Amino acid sequence: MRKSSAAFRTISEVGEILGVPAHVLRFWESKFSQIKPVKRGGGRRYYRPEDIDLIHGIQHLLYDQGMTIKGAQKILKSRGVKSIIAMGADLPNKPQKTAPILEKTEEITPLDAIYAKLVALRQSINRQISELA
Repeated sequence: MRKSSAAFRTISEVGEILGVPAHVLRFWESKFSQIKPVKRGGGRRYYRPEDIDLIHGIQHLLYDQGMTIKGAQKILKSRGVKSIIAMGADLPNKPQKTAPILEKTEEITPLDAIYAKLVALRQSINRQISELA
């Protein structure tokens, strides 16, 4: 049976939806005070749909935009939580696992290509770290 889109999700369900291990979600909770899942008996976390959208927006800032945690915190503070929730809601459910393939065009400067390679390297390192944990 499928859950309603408004249903609360467990940490493992959110991890599966976003492709992020549970320990990373718990770490982000410690770094982003705006992530506030409902906690039930025994400390079980239940995420509302807007919590998931917020986390997805934060994930986009960190993984796709290549921001640091401090940078993402500044964006959250300057743009506001609702803006990041809206951004997360507009993203596809499954995050992009690999960097986009760059086509050789005159529009891509050498710095753009270097940046894209660095983003891909960072994603690869993050995946390897999460596989080790």
